Amino acid sequence: MRRIDSAWRLALLVCLAFSVVVPAALAQASSKPVIGINCDVSGDKPKEVGVQSQYLEAITRAGGIPLLLPPMSEADLKVVLPAVDGVLMVGGDDYPPELYGQSPHPSVSLMQKDRYDFDLLLVRSVLADKTLPFLGICAGCQALNIGVGGDLTQDIPSMKKTSIAHASKQGWQKGFNTHVVTFSKGSILEKSLAVDSISEPTSHHQCVDKLGTGLKATASTEDGLTEGIEMPDRDFVVGVQFHPERAFDKNKALFAAFIARAAEHRARR
Repeated sequence: MRRIDSAWRLALLVCLAFSVVVPAALAQASSKPVIGINCDVSGDKPKEVGVQSQYLEAITRAGGIPLLLPPMSEADLKVVLPAVDGVLMVGGDDYPPELYGQSPHPSVSLMQKDRYDFDLLLVRSVLADKTLPFLGICAGCQALNIGVGGDLTQDIPSMKKTSIAHASKQGWQKGFNTHVVTFSKGSILEKSLAVDSISEPTSHHQCVDKLGTGLKATASTEDGLTEGIEMPDRDFVVGVQFHPERAFDKNKALFAAFIARAAEHRARR
């Protein structure tokens, strides 16, 4: 990770202190599972680290306690990760195509290096723990695939034939487009949501292409693009390209299933 300025370093240390101390206190006071959530990084001097409130609200409404995980070193993550019962990875800008062996398409809008370095470290650290539940949303789904050797379609509009509006121009301000997502029979997504298809909010110009090791495509759109991936040999490792946090009421069963697995993990430790 590149050198960060002193103000951001101080903020990071404060977050780390809460990441270790707060869950320990919560473990005695509450039976709710603690869900670690990675953060977006923006700006320069100083940088801003945070997450959109819909992710926090979805975890809270589903019965979990959200805990922000700012970018940190591998050594610090080893201290913090045992304090959480599940990990949610959020949406954001694009990961460098160099991470999956490609040259950048002109449409690529890179996320900050602090974030993508940490995101890949976080994914691999979660997967090293065979019982820790994981839910990746949008960029979080892509990080899961990249983390186990998969790659991405860098720009759907110019690289795929589709009439479906996967991206939402100014969607964060004006509201997302929606499209129908179909789930594979027997998948975690299909079992959790108890439907074989559903209309979901969407805002992405990239998607999973070649699957990484151990992953299975379990959701797609009518144009054949992958909208969900799972790791069948794990209780709950799921990535979705759509945005369930933007339509919580229709996706509350998915978040509930994630929290239930996190509660089981909490009970075992």
